[in-house]
Amino acid sequence: MANAKNPNKKKVDDRNKPTAATPNNKVKFEIYGEEMIEKRVKSSGNSGRVYLPPNWVGHKVKIIRTD
Repeated sequence: MANAKNPNKKKVDDRNKPTAATPNNKVKFEIYGEEMIEKRVKSSGNSGRVYLPPNWVGHKVKIIRTD
């Protein structure tokens, strides 16, 4: 059900339905940005870590797992 304020808003029931199956269960993202770096995540305690250039500090980034 669309909302007059937000036409893209879905009913609560629609949020829990699975999305359409795609080959290899992958989805396509289209992103516009300034730079891209491809790196492997390294182990760091109970988590993972990726080091980025110091001039990226304070900037907004988006991380997408590709495999």
